[in-house]
Amino acid sequence: MRCSCLAGFISLFYNSQPFLDLSNSGSELDVMSDKRQRARVQGSWAKPFPKKPTPTGAASTSGVVKPTASSPSPAWGVGPRVFEYQQPAQPFRDVPAEKTLEKRGDYEISSGPSGVSRLRLIPGFLSPEEADWAFSKLLSELPWSQKTNYRQGEAYEEPRLTCWYGEVPYTYAHSTMEANNQWHPLLITLCTAVEKQTGHHFNSLLCNLYRNCKDSIGWHSDDEEGLGLQPTIASLSLGDTRVFSLRKQPPPEENGDYTYVERLRIPLTHGTLLMMEGATQDDWQHSVAKEYHDRGARINMTFRTMTSDLERHGSGVRPAPRH
Repeated sequence: MRCSCLAGFISLFYNSQPFLDLSNSGSELDVMSDKRQRARVQGSWAKPFPKKPTPTGAASTSGVVKPTASSPSPAWGVGPRVFEYQQPAQPFRDVPAEKTLEKRGDYEISSGPSGVSRLRLIPGFLSPEEADWAFSKLLSELPWSQKTNYRQGEAYEEPRLTCWYGEVPYTYAHSTMEANNQWHPLLITLCTAVEKQTGHHFNSLLCNLYRNCKDSIGWHSDDEEGLGLQPTIASLSLGDTRVFSLRKQPPPEENGDYTYVERLRIPLTHGTLLMMEGATQDDWQHSVAKEYHDRGARINMTFRTMTSDLERHGSGVRPAPRH
């Protein structure tokens, strides 16, 4: 009796409950899990991504928008670049390499309408002992002074010391050095030795003292009227080595541009004699530039032949020799 009642109760319980359809149970569980996960996320990240609208005139199943003929042009920097080669207005030219002269010899550095430009380099013209003695004596006994010159109307102190010897004044740039015929005896001895070596005669002398690496002289030519046509200049160096630079005058079509001209550098050592002859002063400029490492004192003597105004105009007497 008790068993039959229990069986009836169990049958009644199952008949009163609806059967669970297991065919869609997996998808329903996934949806519920997704909802729970979204409920945990705060902010706008829980929202579904909006769908991109398809632009008018373009149809795409891959989600990539393809511009049509009516679409606006892409933003700056986007899209293919087109490069067009244009022939340069001026042809490319190489800047000539600077040449160095160090060995003893005669050098023909150029030839043109003005004539032939020549250099004669004689290292060791004075022995080391002679050069040492002459340097110390001239450094202490010559009347060195710093001159004032003018550039574009403004006065400046020349970055070196100078003194002048000659029967006539010497004018260069905007400055004049008065005549001085009181030659130091050692200068007369040196001038005689230079004349014997070169075969030229000189009656004037400009002395320059470069005290250190900061002293210099800018680009110029020794082409003053009193020197005459194609003068011969003899340059004798004593003391520390400095680089003597030369650059060729540019042709007229370059309009004063020295970028592509020939250049030379000559390290002038203690006791070296350098001769500048022919058209060198017409076709070349020279300088001694500042340097950026320590240099000791250097004396440079440039022997030359000067004529007076009266002589140049044919009504005077040639200046007397310095002996």
